[in-house]
Amino acid sequence: MILDTNAFGAGALNFALAFLAAGGFTLIFKAIYQVITPHNEGALIRQGNAAAAVALGGAVLGYVIPLASALAHTVSLPEFVAWAVVAGVVQIVTFWAVRRLALPDLSARIERGEMSAAVYVLMISLAVGVLNAACMTT
Repeated sequence: MILDTNAFGAGALNFALAFLAAGGFTLIFKAIYQVITPHNEGALIRQGNAAAAVALGGAVLGYVIPLASALAHTVSLPEFVAWAVVAGVVQIVTFWAVRRLALPDLSARIERGEMSAAVYVLMISLAVGVLNAACMTT
Protein backbone atom coordinates (compact mmCIF):
# COMPACT_ATOMS: atom_id res chain seq x y z
CA MET A 1 0.00 0.00 0.00
CA ILE A 2 1.37 3.40 -0.97
CA LEU A 3 0.50 6.41 1.14
CA ASP A 4 -1.01 9.25 -0.88
CA THR A 5 0.50 12.19 0.98
CA ASN A 6 -1.71 14.73 -0.81
CA ALA A 7 -4.89 12.94 0.27
CA PHE A 8 -3.51 12.42 3.77
CA GLY A 9 -2.51 16.07 4.03
CA ALA A 10 -5.98 17.25 3.00
CA GLY A 11 -7.60 14.78 5.39
CA ALA A 12 -5.30 15.80 8.22
CA LEU A 13 -6.07 19.46 7.65
CA ASN A 14 -9.82 18.77 7.64
CA PHE A 15 -9.42 16.72 10.84
CA ALA A 16 -7.49 19.51 12.54
CA LEU A 17 -10.03 22.16 11.55
CA ALA A 18 -12.98 20.03 12.65
CA PHE A 19 -11.31 19.08 15.93
CA LEU A 20 -10.40 22.69 16.71
CA ALA A 21 -13.88 23.93 15.84
CA ALA A 22 -15.58 21.22 17.93
CA GLY A 23 -13.16 21.75 20.82
CA GLY A 24 -13.70 25.49 20.69
CA PHE A 25 -17.48 25.12 20.66
CA THR A 26 -17.27 22.70 23.58
CA LEU A 27 -15.27 25.19 25.64
CA ILE A 28 -17.68 27.98 24.74
CA PHE A 29 -20.67 25.82 25.68
CA LYS A 30 -19.09 24.85 29.01
CA ALA A 31 -18.38 28.50 29.83
CA ILE A 32 -21.92 29.62 28.94
CA TYR A 33 -23.45 26.70 30.84
CA GLN A 34 -21.45 27.58 33.94
CA VAL A 35 -22.62 31.20 33.70
CA ILE A 36 -26.31 30.30 33.44
CA THR A 37 -26.32 27.86 36.36
CA PRO A 38 -26.97 29.45 39.76
CA HIS A 39 -24.26 27.36 41.41
CA ASN A 40 -20.54 27.81 40.74
CA GLU A 41 -19.40 24.46 39.33
CA GLY A 42 -15.75 25.48 39.17
CA ALA A 43 -15.57 26.43 42.85
CA LEU A 44 -17.60 23.41 43.92
CA ILE A 45 -15.41 21.02 41.93
CA ARG A 46 -12.25 22.59 43.37
CA GLN A 47 -13.74 21.97 46.84
CA GLY A 48 -14.20 18.29 45.99
CA ASN A 49 -17.93 18.35 45.25
CA ALA A 50 -18.42 15.27 43.07
CA ALA A 51 -22.08 16.11 42.43
CA ALA A 52 -21.07 19.33 40.67
CA ALA A 53 -18.54 17.43 38.54
CA VAL A 54 -21.09 14.75 37.59
CA ALA A 55 -23.77 17.30 36.68
CA LEU A 56 -21.39 19.46 34.64
CA GLY A 57 -19.87 16.40 32.99
CA GLY A 58 -23.33 15.22 31.97
CA ALA A 59 -24.14 18.58 30.41
CA VAL A 60 -20.87 18.60 28.47
CA LEU A 61 -21.36 15.02 27.27
CA GLY A 62 -24.97 15.82 26.39
CA TYR A 63 -23.61 18.64 24.24
CA VAL A 64 -20.71 16.74 22.66
CA ILE A 65 -22.86 13.81 21.50
CA PRO A 66 -24.92 15.92 19.06
CA LEU A 67 -21.81 17.91 18.21
CA ALA A 68 -20.18 14.67 17.04
CA SER A 69 -23.29 13.85 15.02
CA ALA A 70 -23.15 17.30 13.43
CA LEU A 71 -19.50 16.74 12.51
CA ALA A 72 -20.39 13.43 10.88
CA HIS A 73 -23.42 14.69 8.96
CA THR A 74 -22.71 18.27 7.90
CA VAL A 75 -20.91 19.31 4.76
CA SER A 76 -19.89 22.86 5.58
CA LEU A 77 -18.58 24.89 8.48
CA PRO A 78 -21.62 27.23 8.57
CA GLU A 79 -23.95 24.22 8.78
CA PHE A 80 -21.82 22.74 11.59
CA VAL A 81 -21.87 26.06 13.45
CA ALA A 82 -25.66 26.20 13.21
CA TRP A 83 -26.04 22.68 14.64
CA ALA A 84 -23.48 23.43 17.37
CA VAL A 85 -25.60 26.39 18.45
CA VAL A 86 -28.77 24.29 18.35
CA ALA A 87 -27.12 21.60 20.49
CA GLY A 88 -26.06 24.19 23.07
CA VAL A 89 -29.48 25.82 23.22
CA VAL A 90 -31.14 22.42 23.67
CA GLN A 91 -28.86 21.56 26.60
CA ILE A 92 -29.38 24.93 28.27
CA VAL A 93 -33.16 24.71 27.85
CA THR A 94 -32.99 21.19 29.28
CA PHE A 95 -31.22 22.45 32.41
CA TRP A 96 -33.73 25.26 32.75
CA ALA A 97 -36.68 22.84 32.38
CA VAL A 98 -35.29 20.37 34.91
CA ARG A 99 -34.63 23.20 37.36
CA ARG A 100 -38.09 24.74 36.88
CA LEU A 101 -40.25 21.63 36.53
CA ALA A 102 -38.64 18.59 38.14
CA LEU A 103 -36.09 19.79 40.71
CA PRO A 104 -36.62 23.42 41.71
CA ASP A 105 -33.96 23.00 44.42
CA LEU A 106 -31.43 21.48 42.00
CA SER A 107 -28.67 24.02 42.57
CA ALA A 108 -28.94 23.78 46.34
CA ARG A 109 -28.82 19.99 46.14
CA ILE A 110 -25.74 20.06 43.93
CA GLU A 111 -24.09 22.57 46.27
CA ARG A 112 -24.76 20.10 49.13
CA GLY A 113 -23.14 17.36 47.08
CA GLU A 114 -26.27 15.26 46.60
CA MET A 115 -25.33 12.67 44.00
CA SER A 116 -28.94 11.65 43.31
CA ALA A 117 -29.67 15.11 41.86
CA ALA A 118 -26.41 15.13 39.92
CA VAL A 119 -26.99 11.67 38.43
CA TYR A 120 -30.55 12.66 37.49
CA VAL A 121 -29.28 15.74 35.62
CA LEU A 122 -26.52 13.64 34.02
CA MET A 123 -29.10 11.10 32.80
CA ILE A 124 -31.45 13.76 31.43
CA SER A 125 -28.55 15.60 29.73
CA LEU A 126 -27.30 12.42 28.06
CA ALA A 127 -30.79 11.32 26.99
CA VAL A 128 -31.50 14.71 25.44
CA GLY A 129 -28.06 14.73 23.81
CA VAL A 130 -28.65 11.32 22.20
CA LEU A 131 -32.09 12.35 20.93
CA ASN A 132 -30.67 15.65 19.70
CA ALA A 133 -27.94 13.80 17.80
CA ALA A 134 -30.42 11.40 16.24
CA CYS A 135 -32.64 14.24 15.09
CA MET A 136 -29.70 15.87 13.32
CA THR A 137 -29.40 12.91 10.96
CA THR A 138 -32.85 13.20 9.41
